[in-house]
Amino acid sequence: MNVVLAVLWKDLVSEWRSRDRVVSMLLFSLLVVVVLHFSLPPDAGTTLRAGAAGLLWVAYVFAAVLGMNRSFALELENEALSGLALAPADRGHVFLGKAAASFVLLLAVQAATAFAFALAFDVALLPVALRFAGIAALGGLGLAAVGTLFAAVAVRTRQREVMLPLLLLPVLVPLLLGAVRGTAALLEGASIGPAVRLLLVTDAIYLIVSFVLFDFVLDE
Repeated sequence: MNVVLAVLWKDLVSEWRSRDRVVSMLLFSLLVVVVLHFSLPPDAGTTLRAGAAGLLWVAYVFAAVLGMNRSFALELENEALSGLALAPADRGHVFLGKAAASFVLLLAVQAATAFAFALAFDVALLPVALRFAGIAALGGLGLAAVGTLFAAVAVRTRQREVMLPLLLLPVLVPLLLGAVRGTAALLEGASIGPAVRLLLVTDAIYLIVSFVLFDFVLDE
């Protein structure tokens, strides 16, 4: 647990000093919202309501991919990644610390993006804010977990900016199904139970598999 907290604290303090990841993620997600806003026709009321959840999660995923590409940038310099591998604990604990830091940053970006999205598209998120926050947190947890694993895989490759989305996006299909369906159900006033169960199962699988495989990823 000390290793988890140490890695989490190190990443958050480094990000607080530079703010490069969270600012780039936030600006990118806001730009996605603006582009989507101006790309839709003015009379797309019904279509917009039906696809609002998908559009919002497109912004979230793009921002997450951008942030994950930077999650191991500091460790790549001066072979600090090898230092992480020598931490006096199970390497899965290093994964938990890195994933927790990415999760915290992603939550902040999700909150700001949701506010901008509600204003730009006139979507009533405030009445369902607490339930939406739960769905966003479950989706963000899965993104942070599997994103951290694949970021560690891609960071040593020559084309890591391209490699990460190629590895990550296909694996995110079940997570996005649950997140988009849950958000759409919230906006339509329907039950979110099936979507939440899918998110819980997907998050559990991502966390367990990533925790186990991270040991082998650092060895490579």
